[in-house]
Parts: sequence; structure tokens; C-alpha cells
Amino acid sequence: MITRYGATRDELQNLLTTEPRYRIDQVWTGLYSELSTPEEMTALPKSLRSRLTDLLPNSLLLVEQIVSDDDTTIKFLWELDGGSRIETVLMLYPDRATVCVSTQAGCAMGCGFCATGQAGFTRHLTAGEIVEQIVRAAQHAKGMGRRVSNVVYMGMGEPLANEEPVWESIVRIHDDLGLSARHLTVSTVGIVPGINRLASRPLPVNLAVSLHAANDSLRDALVPINRRYPIKALMEACSNFLESKNRRLTFEWALISEVNDKPSDAIELAQLCRSFRVPAHVNLIPLNPTPGYSVKGSSRNHVQAFCDQLVSMGANATVRRNRGTDIAAACGQLAAGQPVQITRSK
Repeated sequence: MITRYGATRDELQNLLTTEPRYRIDQVWTGLYSELSTPEEMTALPKSLRSRLTDLLPNSLLLVEQIVSDDDTTIKFLWELDGGSRIETVLMLYPDRATVCVSTQAGCAMGCGFCATGQAGFTRHLTAGEIVEQIVRAAQHAKGMGRRVSNVVYMGMGEPLANEEPVWESIVRIHDDLGLSARHLTVSTVGIVPGINRLASRPLPVNLAVSLHAANDSLRDALVPINRRYPIKALMEACSNFLESKNRRLTFEWALISEVNDKPSDAIELAQLCRSFRVPAHVNLIPLNPTPGYSVKGSSRNHVQAFCDQLVSMGANATVRRNRGTDIAAACGQLAAGQPVQITRSK
């Protein structure tokens, strides 16, 4: 079925064969540049607006919309065709907004501290389902006087395990929503072939790697894909990406008390960061609570001390402000309301 944000321009033309070319342009501009629904495209005849509503249905059904206590974070729970559910997060700043978008229903990567991974994998999202999350969040932001300026592929799922639909969505929001590639970030747990292909693609997006450990022994336990693509291979892929794109490389590091927050962990991480021509930036995050992982995040003071140690050793590091923790919208907490279970290897 062709959906509103899954349709290509050619498919739209084929649906509206009796309409002149300028009408197609009006509809496309309305959907993307103006963030309008068909009903809001008042430059179109009423009969055409009605046809578009029927011919181009949304692919996402809004189930719930939750706002954080400080009104800066909004989480959307969507139901997909077939009944699977995903979440999208809209983060509001004084003069802009960022969308954290999901690329899969669930995730097969099996990172034990992440709620999405605990819930397991259901299916990949289509390019249209990814784009629609962004457009509908942008419509909401527009109603609040904000413009979405950044999109981060850091929601539910592993973007590089759903590579082609993710890339198609990137091209769509770059070309038609008008977001610069420098404001688009793809996050991965470290799928090396996907990073290498991303380096060869035309748009210079940013790359973020969910690292969480700087030695294979610990990373094998925290991020199971490391057993297939160990740190040496991952760092080579990251270096290749930097040489190809000259874009920012970020390491995401969720600090887990007495697991990866020791001084020795900071030393290993700083060494990795400094191994690149342009040192990688480190985003430090206290581990957010999830039902299936009993270990606690590091204290705020410990996080700052870890950050200070990295900086003293020449690494670029910042502590990310947790947003939306009270509505389970923070990093690692998205599970689309699914019951979360975790199976630990013996």
C-alpha cells in the first residue's frame, strides 16, 4: 500500500494522472516544505484534498503522546500496520527542536542495558514510516513555534541493520525537508560493513558509535555485536569514515556504576579517542534505568569526574543532559510499552 510519506514523487504522479504537473509540485511542497496535511493545502481544490486524504493514508496511528514534567520532551507512541509499536522523541530547545527517530520495531542487537534490546526484534521500518515520524514530530514542533533542525537516528532499533530504508529516509529529509547533512546523525552499535558503506554514500552525515567499553572483553559483554566486529575493526571503520567524510565522530558511553566508570576505563577510552586524526568526541550519559537491567548508573559526581579525567588526557568529552527520563524517553529507555525481559548468558 502506498502511504503519505512512503510515496515517491513518481508514485504520486501515477496516482494523480489527471492532474497537471504543477499540482504534483504543490502537493509535494505541501507535504514536506510546508508540513501540511492534505486538508490544510488550501491552494488545492477541495475535491483534490479529499482524494489525497483517501489515496495517501498515514502509516502511523498515534496511540499516546506524553510530555515530560518540564515540557521540553515529548514522546509519541505509534502503532504500525500489523500492530507493532514504536516510539519517537521530540526534544524542544528555546529556538529549535531535535527528533530522535526509530528505525526498527524492537532491536536484535541484544544490549542488555537497553530497553529496546530487552524487548527483542519485531520488524524493520519502511522509509515512509521513518520519514513520517520526523514529519509529524516537525508538525508538532511547528505548532509550538519551533523548527526541527536536527534528526538523530538513535531511537528504537539499529539503523545500519535496516540500511537501505534508513538511507532513503535520509535522502528524503535532506532533499525535501531541507535539513543539512551536518544536522543528521546516524547512531550504530558498530556494524562495520554498514559504517564502511555509509562512508561511501554521497551525503556527509555525522556518525555516532554506541561504544560503552574500550576493550573487547568488556564490550563483548555489554554490546554483543562486538564479538563479530571487535574494537580494532570498528576503529578502522571509524577512521575510514572520518577520512572519507571529514565529519564529526562521536562515541556514546553510558556510565554503569563499577562496570565501565573506573579510571582505567577512562584511560583506555582517551587512547581510542586520540588515535584519530581528528579526536573523537565522547558523549557521557549516566545509565538510565530500565526494568530488565538491575545495575545502576554512575552518580552525577562520578560522571563529572570521569569526564574531567578524559579531558585532562586530551580527549573531547561532555556530559549529556538527561531529557525525558520521567516519561521513559531518555537514551536506552524506548520499548514502546512492551514488557521487557532479558536473558543472560550463563
